[in-house]
Amino acid sequence: MAHRRAFVCGMQERVIVMGKEDYTKAFKLGKKDYQMRMLRGVNPTLPVLDDILPEKGSYAERPIGLVQIPIAQIVGTKSAGRSNSFSGNFMPILRENTEFATKWARLSTSHIEEGIQSPIKAYEYMNKFYVEEGNKRVSVMKYFEADSILGEVTRIIPKRTEEKENKIYFEFLDFYQDAPINYIWFSQEGSFAKLQEAVGKKPGEKWSQEDMLEFSSAYTRFKSEYQAKGGNKLKITPGDAFLAFITLYGYHVIDEKTTSELKELIAKSWEEFELLQEEQDIDLKMKPSQEKKPLFSKLLPLSTPKLKIAFLYEKTPGTSSWTYGHELGRLYLEQTFPDEVTTVSYEGGTQDNVDERLEDAIGSGCNLIFTTTPSFVQASVKAAIANPDIRIMNCSLNTSHRYIRTYYARMHEAKFLMGAVAGAMAENNKLVYIEDYPIYGSIANINAFALGAKMINPRAEVFLEWSAVKELDIEEKIHEIGPACISGKDMMIPEEASRFFGLYHMEGGYPRNLAMPICNWGKFYEQLIRTIMDGTWKYDDKPSSNKAINYWWGMSAGVIDVICSQRLPIGTKRLVELMKATISSEQFNPFSGILYSQTGVAQPDPEKSLTPEEIMTMDWLVENVIGSIPKKEELKEQAEAVVRQQGVKQKEG
Repeated sequence: MAHRRAFVCGMQERVIVMGKEDYTKAFKLGKKDYQMRMLRGVNPTLPVLDDILPEKGSYAERPIGLVQIPIAQIVGTKSAGRSNSFSGNFMPILRENTEFATKWARLSTSHIEEGIQSPIKAYEYMNKFYVEEGNKRVSVMKYFEADSILGEVTRIIPKRTEEKENKIYFEFLDFYQDAPINYIWFSQEGSFAKLQEAVGKKPGEKWSQEDMLEFSSAYTRFKSEYQAKGGNKLKITPGDAFLAFITLYGYHVIDEKTTSELKELIAKSWEEFELLQEEQDIDLKMKPSQEKKPLFSKLLPLSTPKLKIAFLYEKTPGTSSWTYGHELGRLYLEQTFPDEVTTVSYEGGTQDNVDERLEDAIGSGCNLIFTTTPSFVQASVKAAIANPDIRIMNCSLNTSHRYIRTYYARMHEAKFLMGAVAGAMAENNKLVYIEDYPIYGSIANINAFALGAKMINPRAEVFLEWSAVKELDIEEKIHEIGPACISGKDMMIPEEASRFFGLYHMEGGYPRNLAMPICNWGKFYEQLIRTIMDGTWKYDDKPSSNKAINYWWGMSAGVIDVICSQRLPIGTKRLVELMKATISSEQFNPFSGILYSQTGVAQPDPEKSLTPEEIMTMDWLVENVIGSIPKKEELKEQAEAVVRQQGVKQKEG
């Protein structure tokens, strides 16, 4: 019995000694951190919440009960009392012969023997935690690199402002009501809502305990491998990277992968994570490369690479004017490069089969793939990451992925001319514009049309109708409005053979076509192919840049045009030709001078024009447009995929 007591006492003494040794190590870590902060000219001790908070009355306090607090998010103390006992990393800086050191060592011993059980008291402000009671417990837990500690938490809620961090915080509060998870954070607005969607939850849908355990497991696995790869060196949060990863590969892929497979996938996706750091992450190419080449290289070299090109379509050329336009472009390529190019097309692509079709195209030897709809972006990126030697291009605008290039046409230039024709022909000043989806580029098209009409006819009004809106009878709406002219589908498609396309007006119940916008995808594809064949493709890549590349060509590249009917008055046709020439030569921008939106002045300087980025990301309508941009929930189910990927992000307020 005495032997047993002696053994226990010996063990206790050893643990006490270990506690003192741990304090010595923690003290050294604290002094080192203190000195480093001093050298950098920053506060070397813990931040104090009372010094950070705005003035009284400008925030609210709300107790939220017992919370598992992530250790990494505990950054300071509530009041100044204990702030100077710790360095900024929460390690102690008081001497080893102090009472403070003795208590810290006892807590260390207690943690080793039975774990620290009693909860701390803390305040949460902007999802960071400040300790009111339990600073030494937090210090010990940080020393032992614990993940979290239990705490009684009071949340401090600031007033709403227009500051980015404030907006993100209130998005977090909304998310927290559905899923009380505090360990993930984002650097961009809208990310918490995207996370809900990415894990398969609807807005406002509550998470079960099982949901949260599953999420914790997936996020912890990802974060561990991400940080091991060097994620802490990137200027994004682990949450930013996690959201990008599951958006690309799916939420459940983390559970399905072994550790080595997950490491490999994270490594392959690294450029995507690096790209998230960029504020201006898209390099817009407004015209084909003008890189000067030796005279002899203007001809295709004898060693021109053979290209097998795949085109992936969402619909069929017979049922979709969009697909029909790209199919004409594919056939044009075959005629232009009969010896250098072979092509294959895949019709009727969906979110369920696009991965399989990409694999089939790559497996059959295609070394260049065009995916012709924004809804195929994520599948395109996945395929590009898995097959870095295959060039994959997606037809979309404002898409920021480094592994693929994207391309789109500046159709708004043609729409401006169409609007001018419509304004000239609008004897009752009423026009209807029919659009499919509220995506990047489409808002610019609408506004350009309205500005063209207003330039010729100051009284012209453009009634905006969306074909993708639920329970809308467009024919009935047109009948109610009684417009002089209607802007419908851009071109006729084979299986419909209807005259309801381009700009038309009704005569005796039949459409009379006035003008038609042309996007010559064949010319677009030809110029892209030539950049590969003559070697200029690589000049678009800058080794020092992580920006995504987006080709956005228009009339100056010869890919956009307007065909006018012979029935148009000669003066109107001459005006169109004149404006076409000024746009093609880049002497005129449809979005130049003072611009008025439905709510006020959108561009106040008469000497300025909107930048390409401002045109591309428009989320407002000009003053003579009658209508609005629909919300996602107002649209038909078929619009979901493309709007989720390319939908215009409207600013609040």
